[in-house]
Parts: sequence; structure tokens; C-alpha cells
Amino acid sequence: MKKPNLLFLFADQWRRNAIGFMNKEKVMTPNLDQFSKTAKVFNNAYSTCPLCSPSRATILTGKYPISHGVITNCKPGLDNVFLKESENTIGDVLKKEGYSTGYIGKWHLDDPEAQNGNIPKSGAKDWDAFTPPGPKRHGFDFWYSYGADDNHFTPHYWMDSPEQIKVNKWSVEHETDVAIDFISKNKEDNFALFVSWNPPHTPLDQIPDKYVKLYDNLEVDIRKNVKLDSLIDHPKTIEPFSFTEEKYIDMVKRYYAAITGVDENFQRIITYLKENNLFDNTIIVVTADHGEMLCSHGLWSKHVWYDESVSVPFIVSYGDKITYGFTDTVLSGVDIMPTLLSMLNINIPDSVEGRDLSETIFTNEYIENNAITMCYTGNQKVIKDLKAQGKNPLAYGWRAIISKDNTYVYFKNYNGEGIPEQLLYHNKKDEYQLSPEIITEEENLFKGKLATWAKKFKDPILD
Repeated sequence: MKKPNLLFLFADQWRRNAIGFMNKEKVMTPNLDQFSKTAKVFNNAYSTCPLCSPSRATILTGKYPISHGVITNCKPGLDNVFLKESENTIGDVLKKEGYSTGYIGKWHLDDPEAQNGNIPKSGAKDWDAFTPPGPKRHGFDFWYSYGADDNHFTPHYWMDSPEQIKVNKWSVEHETDVAIDFISKNKEDNFALFVSWNPPHTPLDQIPDKYVKLYDNLEVDIRKNVKLDSLIDHPKTIEPFSFTEEKYIDMVKRYYAAITGVDENFQRIITYLKENNLFDNTIIVVTADHGEMLCSHGLWSKHVWYDESVSVPFIVSYGDKITYGFTDTVLSGVDIMPTLLSMLNINIPDSVEGRDLSETIFTNEYIENNAITMCYTGNQKVIKDLKAQGKNPLAYGWRAIISKDNTYVYFKNYNGEGIPEQLLYHNKKDEYQLSPEIITEEENLFKGKLATWAKKFKDPILD
């Protein structure tokens, strides 16, 4: 009997509620809405670290950032922050199992080639990198990818040489073209394909007009926790700025429009699978690396513990072999590799640190689980200052334990100043996370769980 195929589709910076069938935000996703009716939908899926590189490394390895070492985004000025060749990823495992493997789109797991003033032959700039064939590609044989670049209308890619492939087409549409071509060439084999779309990641002015116009007459609801004055990101690495309400509404519509574009291109792949009798024997995952704040709590982008930042869609289809519907089982990025390998009937490597949650997908059994999510400092100056004081930069930032009902946060200021904060959000009755409890040591029932996790994985947050 032919083994199941795997199709893993993930967008960048797409929060869980920004999808039509969740009935939380007015996003037009008719194809995903239909797809969800014959899939398993996780109500409580979270990024293990709401930043691109750490989250992607965790998805691929099944390990926490403190273990795989990608504790912040791969960018110039940082030492040793990239996915090491020695890590055993899901791509490595699937290749050994005989799958035809492919990776398309954003990678963002390699050391930038422009590091230390290099002028790379590939033309990579800033955070970008050409990843050459070999162990740094972690088992993915077909490669049509780039490191980090946000030119959605004029994307570039590399295959097996440093020569850039430059394209004048919206990146989501072009990458979908390439994905369908890959599937067509490998449909007689067992294939495992990862497609990493960059939108709805900013910039939000690079979205095809046909999707933007769909929202012309939409009345956007302003979330109760949105603040438009003195916006910052959580580590406060950008200067405060503000939006008018009109500008904010336009931005939200564009964010939604990008997701509608993802939805349309998603359906192109689904249609191809069905027309070629591949759909029922393909495990299909739709998810994201992390969410997007969009001015909630007066914050821009991600990197923080709020639901808008850490929550992601997670939808799984596998013909009629799974139970359909929604589950409250908590899943985070570290659980993805073991869950998928189990669904594929492949042994889970001992290196994996997450949990196999496949039973929830196959039988609808609720599994008690927590998401441990986190952020470390990636600011070069802050890291240098902490080290000069004899402090470990990895001991700062925040860690959170998220259950199906609560979010507990332990936060030590990134710069090493002040005393730790402990916050508890009751997510069911405080949907917008506006009323956290400030927890004292005597009342804290969560810190022990964090201490157990930190000890097991050698995270110094409580040192």
C-alpha cells in the first residue's frame, strides 16, 4: 500500500482568528472554510516562539529554541544563531524514509551571507541567504527558496546555484505554481512538500488589487484592545508611532486581503490534488509560524505573549481517515513533528521534545497538554551589555504556559533591569486579555510547572 503524502502549507504572521470559519474577524476565506468541514481544526494552536526563525526551527526539529539554538531571528551581528547541520529535522527523517522532498518559499534559518561585511556571490543582502545543496537543507532535495526578503511583488529565489531567480509575480501565486509543478512531477512517488508563503507578513502595500478591492465596502470591527497612539513592539526596538483610525482600518483590510489571496492559492493546490486522485492519501496541514498584533495592546508585529501574537491556525486533513471537527487540545510548534511522523507511521526520533497529539486527530480524544512559548532577546546591543555585566542573555525575556483556559507569563525585562513580573490571563472570560492578575509567590500555581520545564531543558529563566 502506498504511504501517505505530506503537504505542509504555512503562511507568515497569520493569527488564528483571522480566518473566516472562526467567526472572530471578517476575513474572506471561502475555500479554507469549506476545507475545515472535512478536517481537524485546533482551537488552541500556538507558536512556540512568535518570531520567524525560532518558530520555523522548532516546527522542523520538534525541539524548543533553547535546545536547537535558534533563539531569535537569523540576522547579521549575532553569533551561531542558525539551524545547525547536526539537527535532525522532519525533512531529514522523511528523506531517509524514501520520500521525494521539497521546500518552497521563505526559509529564514541560515546565517545571513552578508554577515561580517561579506559581499556574497548570490547577491543576498541584509538578513537573506542562499542555502547551498547539502546538509544545511536538511533533507529537502527540491529547493526553491530564499532566506529572508519581503518583496512580495518582485520575489527572488535560489535553487542549486548562487544565481538568483527573479520573478515579477505575487510571491504566493508564483510559489503555488511551483508547488503544483512539484506535485505533478512526483505524484507517482511518495512526496513531502513544505510551502512557506510570506504574506500576510508586512509590507501590506504589496497585495494584488483584486483581493484588496474585495474589502472596499467592509466595515471593520476595531478590537476592544486596540490602541493607535504611541505604538511600539514589545522589546521596544522601534520608535513609537501612531495610526489614524482610517489608516488602521485600511491596514487591517490589507492584512485580510493578503489572507484571502492565500486562501485562493491554497484552493488551487487542493483542486489539483483532487483532480489527480491524490487528496485522500495526502496529509494536508495549514498553519503559520506565528501571529500578528495589528495594534492590539498598542503593539506592532509579534514577539509578545498576547493571543494575537502567539496563536496560529492549525488545520489537518487526511481524507476520511480522521475525525472531523474542532478540538480544544492544546498544540504548539514543538508538537508538530512528532504528531505528523506518528500520522505517517514513522518512528519519532529521540531528539524530539514535543508530544505526539495524533490521537486527537484520529479519534477526537481530548489530550491534556500545555503550550510552553517564549521569547529571548535578539538585540545585539542588549546582549553585549548583559554579557559585560556578567549576565546570561538567555536568562531574560519571557516564558509562558498556555492551557486551554489560561495564559501564565513570567517576564524578566530584556535589559536585565527590574524585578520579574508574573501575570495570569483567564482567556475564556477575558478574551481580549485586558485584565491580567498580578500573581504573588504564595498564590502562584504555575511557576512550579515552569520550573520543571526550565530544569529539564536547561533554560535559565528562573536562575
